[in-house]
Amino acid sequence: MTGSFDADRPIYQQLAHRFRERIVTGYWQPGERMASVRELALEYGVNPNTVQRALAELEREGLAIAERTSGRFITEDEQLLRTTKRQLAEEATREWAGRLRALGLDQAEGARLATAVWTDGHGQTKENNA
Repeated sequence: MTGSFDADRPIYQQLAHRFRERIVTGYWQPGERMASVRELALEYGVNPNTVQRALAELEREGLAIAERTSGRFITEDEQLLRTTKRQLAEEATREWAGRLRALGLDQAEGARLATAVWTDGHGQTKENNA
């Protein structure tokens, strides 16, 4: 899953963000043992020190828990997971709204667009929702 990284932000911050997304979406399950630093470095095509720095950020936040001889595990704190998911959603929404404002759309146009895209993205139609 090597991916491209934005040159405007440090790679470790972008990795930490991707890891948060994996955690809150359930790709990595609560209580699950995480891959090793080396494995993650290979998967993302980055230096192990970069991965270590991203994981240290997750540990500070409480999303990852290091156990000395067993590795790192995903938190089982459901409240922290919900809060983190909400923060990521708000961040994505702020970025999206900023881009729409830059395009000259107002709030009502943005809301209509969001509804249309959300509906299309989930395979729902008005008839399905009735």
